[in-house]
Amino acid sequence: MTSGGYDPNQYPQGGQPYGQPYPQGGDQYGQQPQYGQQPQYGQQPPQYGQQPQYGQQPQYGQQPPQYGQQPPQYGQQPQYGQQPQQGQDPYGQYPQQPGFDNYGGQAGDLGTRIGARVIDAIILAIPYFILYALVSRSTVLTIGLGVVWTLVQLGYFVGLETSQGTTLGKKILGLKVLAPGGAAKIDPATSLKRNIFVAANIIPCVGSLVSLGLAIYIMVTISQDPNKQGWHDKFAGGTQVVKA
Repeated sequence: MTSGGYDPNQYPQGGQPYGQPYPQGGDQYGQQPQYGQQPQYGQQPPQYGQQPQYGQQPQYGQQPPQYGQQPPQYGQQPQYGQQPQQGQDPYGQYPQQPGFDNYGGQAGDLGTRIGARVIDAIILAIPYFILYALVSRSTVLTIGLGVVWTLVQLGYFVGLETSQGTTLGKKILGLKVLAPGGAAKIDPATSLKRNIFVAANIIPCVGSLVSLGLAIYIMVTISQDPNKQGWHDKFAGGTQVVKA
């Protein structure tokens, strides 16, 4: 012990007491950081998206990111230049839009179809009333005229739909009839099925009322169907009236 209080035996040169080893792991220049030790001043923590160190395995179930690949963002749009198909979005197919038939054409609306039927009815009514005025004095002839004229109406609709794909009333208002499956040509049997309600006129006395009731039911089913198909269209296998 010196007079100044400094003991060379207690504090030898270098500041390390005699007999005391250096800390485990080496001296202050080669010392390894202990578990849980904070990084030194100026050392940056790993950045987001930093690639794992060589030899480091990803966690179970985790796929390593590809080079340059960005994680998908919420609500991400398709890549530039990639257009979704018609009627389809990137996550699923849109439901069919009401008012369009199954083959891409625009279905005829109810008002236009009623107008076309009225025009056809007027075209057929003119010669009928002329003949009715001639045979109205005979009950037998009147009944016979009703039967014959029902067949004439069926022949009118079936004949024009199979040969022209439309009737005069539909043609004036820009409508046409498609066969089941979207074919432009409709066969006679299918056309007869979709117009069979006209045959109700053959029933004596109440035939016209029955035919009118069926026509109203057709209008209701057309208005309620997304593809504008009435019950007569579905009865015929799926015919459709579209804009020409």
